[in-house]
Amino acid sequence: MESLGEEPWDVVICGTGLQQSLLALALSRSKKRILHLDPNDYYGEYEAAFSLQESDSWAAGNGAAQDLNAEGDSVAGESNKQNIFRNALSWTHPEAKEKGLSFPRAYSLALAPHIIHTRSELLSQLVSSRAYRQVEFLAVGSFFVYDVEAGDAGSKLARIPSSREDVFSAQSIPAKSKRSLMKFLKFVIDYDSEEQKPVWQGQEQKLLSEFLTTEFKLDENLRKYILALTLTLDGRVTVVDGLATIHRHLTSMGLFGPGFCAVYPKWGGSSEIAQVACRAGAVGGGVYMLDTKAEVNSDSDDEITLQLSNDASVRTTKLITLQTEAAPNAPTISRLVAVINSPLQALFEVVVEGAPTPAVAVVAFPGDSASVTGNPPIYALVHSSGTGECPANQCVIYFATLSTPQSTARLSEALDALLSAATPADAPKPTCLYKLSYEQSLSPREPSLATRGKTSTFAFPSPSLSLAFDDSCLDAVKEAWKVVMGDESPENEYMVFQDREGMGDDDDVYE
Repeated sequence: MESLGEEPWDVVICGTGLQQSLLALALSRSKKRILHLDPNDYYGEYEAAFSLQESDSWAAGNGAAQDLNAEGDSVAGESNKQNIFRNALSWTHPEAKEKGLSFPRAYSLALAPHIIHTRSELLSQLVSSRAYRQVEFLAVGSFFVYDVEAGDAGSKLARIPSSREDVFSAQSIPAKSKRSLMKFLKFVIDYDSEEQKPVWQGQEQKLLSEFLTTEFKLDENLRKYILALTLTLDGRVTVVDGLATIHRHLTSMGLFGPGFCAVYPKWGGSSEIAQVACRAGAVGGGVYMLDTKAEVNSDSDDEITLQLSNDASVRTTKLITLQTEAAPNAPTISRLVAVINSPLQALFEVVVEGAPTPAVAVVAFPGDSASVTGNPPIYALVHSSGTGECPANQCVIYFATLSTPQSTARLSEALDALLSAATPADAPKPTCLYKLSYEQSLSPREPSLATRGKTSTFAFPSPSLSLAFDDSCLDAVKEAWKVVMGDESPENEYMVFQDREGMGDDDDVYE
């Protein structure tokens, strides 16, 4: 440990969340002396993936009781500070083993799962940095809308058409409605062209639902389909944001193969990407230490001294951290992770010839969010055992909705409704074996940077609440890279690497 403090480090990175790990990847060929720490004994931080035992431990450390002191009073008190994750609670079915629950490490439950559209800048950077070779990506399949008004449980899940072929083959959509939907899909593919801009310019901040009604005469069911594709958490997406999101969805379709527009990293989502990025940092000479906390001991114009929890003391001029406190009045979502003793195969059908078998399906519960006081939508990301997150013949469902006083009850109702709708009428209803519920909030959305003489301290914002990967978080990674590198490397070399010696096309596991 004494050797850690002998020479100053070019940068000390605290935390192995996705953004800090991508920074380590970006710096992995820089020949900088990098010390990468994490106060936790696992990789991924806010984007970690846990076994059942780890989930129980995490829930105990992030439960409602953590906001109270020994006398039962709120510790927020005068400062009114809140953690990013809170009110966590885990539950195991009393007959879980008899009903199929496997050993704890057979599961890998993601704290903050999200799909990644194939046109995401994240994928481009993983390719240009050569990190993609170490990540296996799986196809995200169909998007569904839960129709509460359908006559029987088996017909309540309506697959959302998102291509010309889908629209023409959809038997539930009348011919006139198909023409209106095709008109909109054709428009949104090219919505930002000079020809199409006049259709929506001047209405940028109008609700997309209203725009779909006035400009394209889409009925309520078709509006539900379109809004579901935006994955908007409050159901009130604007025209400018909604069109960009739908455009990304449609133009991502078929990019890497037929039948899917998004992917998901196997073995735990963003946590897997974070670990791959950290491995690249270690190969580049970075030193990694988990279960190690760091506190600033002294801070001068020339040097920052950090005291580590293992009694070592280290010096640096660049310190990278993560914002860990929720911003006042920040949006908060309620999450529910459920392990189910059924594969729910009906959700993972191949609907396009030649497409890979999907490992993820998306189900939207529209709610009644037409008014500000209504219930916001609920989304379910259903993961098959192909993700490596659960054993065969089981699945993991990740629910999310904006937090309201009714969130807990609504998520439980959505779970029950989805299990009924996705199970054949002649089959027994699946059982939920394990549940993990919690709330997730947001820090301020801009990174913080404090510069003093030769020293700089940079803090990433907490992860986005978006259910599709938010490329804007990559801007903060590049900003942090600039802080560390200064003028030493041109921007066109950022995340652009050649294959390391001994690595070739045969090592490609990008699927």
